[in-house]
Order: sequence, then C-alpha cells, then structure tokens
Amino acid sequence: MSAYHYTECGLNNVFIEGLAPVTDVDGDEVIEIPAINALHCAIAEGIVKHEKGISGDELRFLRSEMGYTQAELATIVHVDKQTIGRWERGEFSIEGTAETVIRRLAVEKLVLPYEEGLEKLARSSVSTAETQPINIKAQNGSYQLQAA
Repeated sequence: MSAYHYTECGLNNVFIEGLAPVTDVDGDEVIEIPAINALHCAIAEGIVKHEKGISGDELRFLRSEMGYTQAELATIVHVDKQTIGRWERGEFSIEGTAETVIRRLAVEKLVLPYEEGLEKLARSSVSTAETQPINIKAQNGSYQLQAA
C-alpha cells in the first residue's frame, strides 16, 4: 500500500502511510481518515520541526489550526495584516524572528511535542523556505510523525 498524498489540508507535502481504502455506499474505494484533529496536530508538528523556513501554505495551515485571523496573528508578531497575507501567498519570505515566534506559538497553542529550545527554532527559521515532505504513519486512529 502506497502513502496517501493528503492535499485536503491545503498542503502539497503531506503523505500518510497506513491508511487502507474502504468501500463507500456507492461501491467506490475511498480513503477514510479518522481523528482528523490528531492528524492535523501531527502535520503542525512536522511544520514546526522541519529545519528550513516554513512556506506560505504552511504558515496558513498553522495560523488556521491555531484559530487566528491574519489580523490577530499580525498583532502578535508586530506586522500589519497585509504582511501576513503576503507571506501566506509566498510574495515575501517570512521574517526570521516572526517565524520563530509563530513556531513557538504553535507549540504552545496546539500543545505539540517539542523538547528542543527556542535556539533550535530560531536556527530553523531561515528566509529560504524549502518544501520538505511531512511523512506521517497512521495506526489505530493515531498518527506519528516519521523522520524526514
């Protein structure tokens, strides 16, 4: 069974191993994703932990998962809401200090497992966002982030 390319979350770099197709009422094979909130936490963990700058799509995902509007997040990182929009559309790279704050905020707000300190987050918050695959293993309704 190959990994399921999970684009429904708005990201193109999420792959889930261990999801078996099921047959729906029309007789079509579909992928059923249990515990979507747990899956989205695993995706957020993957974004926070990867060692390259986060992309605009990843920023939008984190912001939405944390429940912030662009204006609310802009207030927290001391920029205007248009800047958040530009970052999310990929028009500009996310400023390093703001990205570090956003990563740390995601760890706290989403209660993500992260044992490293702020220094590691800051070193990962670089202005050259590179899309990195987020590989997740599904097992019995839970999700585990896999090493890149």
